[in-house]
Amino acid sequence: MTLRALDLTWTRSGRMVLDGVTLDPEPGSTVGLLGPNGSGKSSLLRLMAGLDRADSGQVLLDQAALHTIRRRQLARRIALVGQHADTELDLTVHDVVRLGRIPHRGPFGGDPALDTAAIDQALKVAGLVDKAADRWHTLSGGERQRTLIASALAQEPRELLLDEPTNHLDIAHQLEILTLVRALPVTAILALHDLNLAAMFCDVLVVLDRGRVVVTGSPAQVLTEDLIAEVYRVRCRVTVTDEGDTSVRFLRE
Repeated sequence: MTLRALDLTWTRSGRMVLDGVTLDPEPGSTVGLLGPNGSGKSSLLRLMAGLDRADSGQVLLDQAALHTIRRRQLARRIALVGQHADTELDLTVHDVVRLGRIPHRGPFGGDPALDTAAIDQALKVAGLVDKAADRWHTLSGGERQRTLIASALAQEPRELLLDEPTNHLDIAHQLEILTLVRALPVTAILALHDLNLAAMFCDVLVVLDRGRVVVTGSPAQVLTEDLIAEVYRVRCRVTVTDEGDTSVRFLRE
């Protein structure tokens, strides 16, 4: 079992944000959430992270309703990397990654050996060992994103939620970040805008439009010319190779 959303409906300020959304990922899979701005991707991630609670439906973690699980326990299983993160504090990369250990600390602190091991492993996996002493404000966009992912990994989660992890990054850093996420031994759920990146790195795609799930399936099943025209209101050509790789080429009007 892993993290599941069942028939979630949520309104904010009288506006329907999610309408009967179900998401049931296979453990260890990489799931891409697609859809135009305002389709409900970020809202779904917030509900699945336990930051908000739906009006109806429920989010389950190993069959337990999320709202019945203590916040500290949730943070040991689920990590969320949001779209925007910045700080005016003069922190090093190591300092930021160490913040991910907070859920593992009790009233008398944590286990220093376990904390050190988890931080060192997170830095290694994210390719940041040689950047550990660097200051946050000196980092590139890609390095900051890898640092935030490393902080999430220091939580030792089994479910990793990422909201637009490639936003504002150049293509090299986009590929770097998604290659990193894809290789992690976690269930990863990512909100993405780039359809080709989603096709390259995700096992399953879920397309949202105006708060509803339009279609769920493999990239080859989901990314069709008709679907993209319906949801994104653009024309394109979709190519699927014999190996099942899918690519999208947008057409000028």
